[in-house]
Amino acid sequence: MRTFRMPPTAMVLGGVVSVQFGGALASNLIDRIGAAGTVSLRLALAVPVLLLIARPSLRKRTRRDLLAVLAFGTVLGLMNLSFYLSLERLPLGVAVTIEFIGPLGLAAAMSRRRRDLIAVAAAGLGVVLVNGHELSAVDWLGVGFAALAGLLWAGYILLSAETGRRFAQLDGLALSMVVATALTVPAGFATAGAAELLHGHVLLAGFAIAMLSSVLPYSLETLALRTMRPAVFGILMSLEPAVAATAGFLVLHQRLAAVQLAGMVCVVAASIAITRTPRSEAPDI
Repeated sequence: MRTFRMPPTAMVLGGVVSVQFGGALASNLIDRIGAAGTVSLRLALAVPVLLLIARPSLRKRTRRDLLAVLAFGTVLGLMNLSFYLSLERLPLGVAVTIEFIGPLGLAAAMSRRRRDLIAVAAAGLGVVLVNGHELSAVDWLGVGFAALAGLLWAGYILLSAETGRRFAQLDGLALSMVVATALTVPAGFATAGAAELLHGHVLLAGFAIAMLSSVLPYSLETLALRTMRPAVFGILMSLEPAVAATAGFLVLHQRLAAVQLAGMVCVVAASIAITRTPRSEAPDI
């Protein structure tokens, strides 16, 4: 009897689609319970599933192991909160495009190639274009939250690698999600209220977002990276802004102007250019 095995490329693309459509659903929920309520619900509902899958243990763990989990979880929680705060003010495709500057900047800084610095400059132009408005009409607070999420995403990449070296499989991620949940849940209850967060429809939507934005993409990416070259993984991840714009259009009916789409193309092209840099010269995003 043959067992079905999903190709690693399909796993990564599935994860990209999953997380962006999860973001589209989160945008709808944010309108009801706010950014802090949505991110706390997403993390709190994802944690039990990840703990059940990973079944991590803290036995024989060093102080540095625990500090790595604490740092990773803190950055993970703040990254998601910042991104959801940007979704309160910006279209999904715009927020993801701005956020993408974080990992691009990290990759360029670590490669130190002139070509990659030029690519980041092109991505910066893309961010300017993707706002698509007169300066007076730009929601600078939303842009700031998206940029902060991108900066935290760069930290997430570094801490994820460190945690991955110290913990097997999904163990480090599962434990870090516990930290992220503990950090965000108090803010969620304070802003949204227990009655609203524990409403049946809200819990159902939160569970769907947890599966689409956390459990499914993290699991698929982890499995894919066992056999996929990191450079290929990075190129596929570069499609996230375009997928986000598609999800925003299909789920939220958010239409982007031609100049915004041009800005998105600049960022995607810059990401692919940086990712194609030899592995010895740049990290994967």
